[in-house]
Amino acid sequence: MKLSRKNGLRASAIGALVVSGALVLSACGSDNNTETPAKESGAKTSAAASNVVCEGAKGQLLAAGSSAQKNAMDLWVKNFQAACEGVEINYQGIGSGGGITKFNQGQVAFAGSDSALKDEEVAESQKICKGGKGINLPMVGGPIAIGYKLDGVDNLVLDASTIAKIFDNKITKWNDQAIVKLNPGAKLPDSAIQAFHRSDESGTTQNLGKYLSTTAPADWKHDPKSKAWPAQGGQAANGNSGVATAVKEAEGSIGYFELSYATANKISTVSIDTGAAAPVAATSENASKALAAAKIKGSGNGIVLSVDYTTKAEGAYPIVLVTYEIACDKGNKADTLPTLKAFLNYTASGEGQKVLTDAGYAPLPAEIAAKVRAIVPTLS
Repeated sequence: MKLSRKNGLRASAIGALVVSGALVLSACGSDNNTETPAKESGAKTSAAASNVVCEGAKGQLLAAGSSAQKNAMDLWVKNFQAACEGVEINYQGIGSGGGITKFNQGQVAFAGSDSALKDEEVAESQKICKGGKGINLPMVGGPIAIGYKLDGVDNLVLDASTIAKIFDNKITKWNDQAIVKLNPGAKLPDSAIQAFHRSDESGTTQNLGKYLSTTAPADWKHDPKSKAWPAQGGQAANGNSGVATAVKEAEGSIGYFELSYATANKISTVSIDTGAAAPVAATSENASKALAAAKIKGSGNGIVLSVDYTTKAEGAYPIVLVTYEIACDKGNKADTLPTLKAFLNYTASGEGQKVLTDAGYAPLPAEIAAKVRAIVPTLS
């Protein structure tokens, strides 16, 4: 396949992923919200979410966390609420760290996180999940785009080492020889790089740190487990949306955020030189190739996926994250449990997953989605 080094989203024609089988991929659901007759439950459904099973869902469900999954969550909430009359899902994209804090304080029914719970967070969750604990339910994957604004440069290529040095304030000019070498013929200006990072605790930050510490350990010596930005220098902005807005508005800027924010803001994104035959663009399709090799690890805490950041597979975009929903396996509040289970069952369903690709996300591999669907009904 000829790889485009342009950075626009190519999500309209994406092949199936393979993880010992096929990844569930198909066309995006219809935008037609015309109501259809109610099913036996009495709930109304819409053409946009025709296969949603409301299962007694009612009232309001509060959730918070990952801003990387916020655009996916908006799609899911829209379709679920269209199908389940009288239900309101309120998800706040405040960052993974903030979401887990709210979850462990009992303020939300579930949290969104771009990284699995740490052991100490699982232990803390036992205070809220009476008789149980918080578990990890992977729900969607996607590329972390390195977005930039640089007039006259449309096809910027970087590798792990240069990315690490830029965000660690060791490369400060756009015409640095390390960047010039990766971009022969590009008109790189003799101007300062404005690097933006997250001001809030973020799983996106943590995933970028894991990638850099794994692929460029000599250049990125910070704690790869940190959700707080660990390096000195640069400028901070809140959430994926805040960093994307800052990059969009500032000439000579660079930042990191989930791909859908680059697409929505029409921000150019970096292609990564992974050592493969050609640099790899940040697209859903290319992220899916990397996620196809993700391994399941751990047991008892739901499902945790391990990504190979060092992949050199052709067309595999290496900076990917798996975003989770964090919920109690036992001890959920009785009044919100039916809504929680119905909503998570929808998001993990084929119907829920297939709406993601046009928004810049990579749906779960079929094997993983099936495992999540098997866990959700057991929540109590």
